[in-house]
Amino acid sequence: MSTQVANFFGESQQQNTGIMQRGEKREATEVQAMVLMAKSYPRNQMQAMDRILNACTRPTLASSALYAYSRGGAQITGASIRLAETIAQQWGNIDYGIRELKQENGESTVEAYAWDLETNVRQTKVFQVQHMRHTRGGGYQLTDPRDIYELVANNGARRLRACLLGVIPSDVIEAAVEQCHVTQAAAVDLTDEKIKQTVSAFEAIGVTPEMLAKRMQRKIEAMQPAQYLQLRQIYMSIKDGMSTIHDWFDAPKAAEATETNAALDAAIDKLNTSGKAAAANEMKGQ
Repeated sequence: MSTQVANFFGESQQQNTGIMQRGEKREATEVQAMVLMAKSYPRNQMQAMDRILNACTRPTLASSALYAYSRGGAQITGASIRLAETIAQQWGNIDYGIRELKQENGESTVEAYAWDLETNVRQTKVFQVQHMRHTRGGGYQLTDPRDIYELVANNGARRLRACLLGVIPSDVIEAAVEQCHVTQAAAVDLTDEKIKQTVSAFEAIGVTPEMLAKRMQRKIEAMQPAQYLQLRQIYMSIKDGMSTIHDWFDAPKAAEATETNAALDAAIDKLNTSGKAAAANEMKGQ
């Protein structure tokens, strides 16, 4: 039996410290390299703007590029996370993402960030995500790493969008949004099949045909192209977590409200997990 107390500042601790220091040094080197590349190859704003507008002429992007939200009784449209990411990619020299800072006590501390490497304009948002999933029967703790990862990613999308829009010039965003409006209007060919697909997509997130008809103030089969576009933006807003069903449609009775919200949570989880869930394809494939 040893009579000497172990030195907890010994070799093991030194090895861990060395690994951390090497990781921090590598990260600092990568950042320096990105900044150097951005300074060496600055963006051509005219060419970047052309690339952004050209991307917004694609119907598949335009269909998921806009979301709507209600403010003061008026409907406001804005760039979705998909459009924000596309603009950042085409604008160039922007480092952005979501990263988990730590996990403890059943929650994650997460940072969403966007950094213009040329102008040194940076936006960050730090937030907490509880490892909980809410269902009709109540909430339960998540333990599977994949489930936690998807939950963090879903919650981070809205903050990442805000960060990106904070570093990209507002007139660039406005021009992209306007081009998406034009593309959507030109691509609308409203058929009975598309109306059915729209109804099915909304049913998947807990919105009934009756709720749709009441909002439009007309029968479902009498839907107009402008209303179809409006509903698609509302759908993207709900799916991206920018608004809730009750922001747009008359709320069901209290007993039904919990089930509706649970259905929405389950549908959004399914859409974000698969990436190609049926409801999303129906709305995006128009």
